[in-house]
Amino acid sequence: MAILLGIDTGGTYTDAVLIRDESEVIASAKSLTTREDLAIGVGGAVRAVLAQSGVAPADISMAALSTTLATNALVEGQGGRVALIYIGFSAQDLERHGLDTALKGDPVLLLAGGHTHAGSEAAVLDKEALIAFLETESTGVSGFAVAGVFATRNPAHELEVARLIQEHTGAPVTCSHQLSAKLNGPKRALTAVLNARLIGMIDRLIGRAADTLTALGVEAPMMVVRGDGALMSTDQARARPIETILSGPAASIVGARWMTGAENALVSDIGGTTTDVALIERGLPKIDPDGAEVGGYRTMVEAVAMRTTGLGGDSEVHLQREGLRGGVALGPRRVLPISLIATQAPETVHAALDTQLHAQVIGEYDGRFVRGVTGQQAHGLSAREEALLSRIGQDVRPLGEVLRSRVDQSALSRLIDRGLVQMAGVTPSDASHALGRVSTWDNEAAHKALAIFAKRRVGSGDMVAKDADTLAQMIVDQLTEQTALTLLESVFSEEQALFGGSPSELARHVLLQRGLQGHTGLVALDARVNVDVIGLGASAPSYYPAVGERLRCNLILPEHAGVANAIGAVVGRIVQRRSGTVTVPSEGRFRVHLTDGPVDFAESEAALTALENALRTETVAAAEKAGAGDIHVHVTKDLRTAEVEARQVFVEATLTVEASGRPRVAHA
Repeated sequence: MAILLGIDTGGTYTDAVLIRDESEVIASAKSLTTREDLAIGVGGAVRAVLAQSGVAPADISMAALSTTLATNALVEGQGGRVALIYIGFSAQDLERHGLDTALKGDPVLLLAGGHTHAGSEAAVLDKEALIAFLETESTGVSGFAVAGVFATRNPAHELEVARLIQEHTGAPVTCSHQLSAKLNGPKRALTAVLNARLIGMIDRLIGRAADTLTALGVEAPMMVVRGDGALMSTDQARARPIETILSGPAASIVGARWMTGAENALVSDIGGTTTDVALIERGLPKIDPDGAEVGGYRTMVEAVAMRTTGLGGDSEVHLQREGLRGGVALGPRRVLPISLIATQAPETVHAALDTQLHAQVIGEYDGRFVRGVTGQQAHGLSAREEALLSRIGQDVRPLGEVLRSRVDQSALSRLIDRGLVQMAGVTPSDASHALGRVSTWDNEAAHKALAIFAKRRVGSGDMVAKDADTLAQMIVDQLTEQTALTLLESVFSEEQALFGGSPSELARHVLLQRGLQGHTGLVALDARVNVDVIGLGASAPSYYPAVGERLRCNLILPEHAGVANAIGAVVGRIVQRRSGTVTVPSEGRFRVHLTDGPVDFAESEAALTALENALRTETVAAAEKAGAGDIHVHVTKDLRTAEVEARQVFVEATLTVEASGRPRVAHA
């Protein structure tokens, strides 16, 4: 008998689940995610599930961790300070794929060097300029990203730059060729920058989770879920944290399939920060061939084809002042629910809410609170940001007490993006508390905050809602509407070629909206989502029945929908993939581009065999290192030829080797 422990650290909750022999959930539990020290939340969930089941920690055969931490960080723009070493590129290349935006003003060095498409050196690497840059710009940098022109054809310059960075700073280095074998340097650079930004965050999560399990007596090996739903070792996750983006959502897809046995379905997972939508086709999660897109960034990470939207139970509620009627909108930023922060600082929160509720005029910052986050590095702040962070301190403070001018708002936004400050405000979770649908936290505080928000004025001069309960229902209805639109955009993105137009436009088209309402008149319109929708997430039972009615679809709410991510974490497989290319730099020369440099052959078959053998060795070794047993290897070849004088001529080939197997586990 094997007992498997699955853990998922979400934006709001950390979940734990125990599964016996990969076939039966025997216990599940939740604990609040504690961003200041993730080990507290992990420990709370694991202790609860052990107590509930009576399982001894020593009897656990394997632990697996999925996390939305990387996904949420990219959606919310958080992460450490990084530096990019951009080898052989121009300043104009920084604008491609949003690379300049992703850098957020962090240092970048345009360095002479790089290679040609054939893998030969295009320019000499300027080591002196690199060393000078490191001496002046490395302070406060949590990780370096290195990307060179055609580094996937020859990684020599990236590797040399990484060696010098390690020698002079000791900081973690991400080389772009280690994340993807594909061309497109700016896109690889963007992926490397995001990876470097996440290294410290994911390393702390894995380290603290491992320490917590050891302290609890769990000696089993720990795995981490990748963005494609496969498992990898903790060492691999620490080196390539970017591969954990969409880890939590991918695990939920695997969990949904395990719980329902669905062959074809749309899976929608609502968390505290995001709603993640993906498709199960023929029993497998659909993979995005263009790379994962999260937070507006298109990466080169192979992951589940997921539409991630900043919409969750803890999404910030915004007042829509446009037009006479106004209204509310949700997200994309996550804030702490007032009902939650009131349980942590009840006197401060209730005193401030009472004062604001009875004031003659509602202030701009009323109903919102801030607090500093302990244990985060605060390098690279402006004087204004440092002063504001000092005023906020570690205790819960009403927002109006710390913001002295409108200029402070941009400084506060930067501190939130850096993960140095948490904001609390009205959320859908508060609306659910006020309506009595849930009572996990402080219902009274939620009702007070909603009453304050309801007094805000829209374009007509009227209050946005007559009372707290009316506003709460408006917020829940808005969540239903935005969730329905997200699902419609997802299905139209799958069938866009059949309709034309963007998924967003199609989802909002008046004919579709009338069809969903079953319009009958001179024209009868009927529309529905023609695939099962599986609703996941702790709050799915509260919100998704209305979404199912709105879309007129068959909605499935599995028994363990609230811990689907944790379930998916332990029922997945270990999968390792490596890709390589054979090119023809000149007639009669077939060049194999290996990780340690190019090698030439006189025959195409010899080159292909050498590449396959190298990739097979590397991939199987990586799978074994990750803990896989009974490994199966699958090879795919993409051969490109051209017809010259009535004969087929070899142009280029790409090989991908996949090694997969279930984790080796001990049976009690």
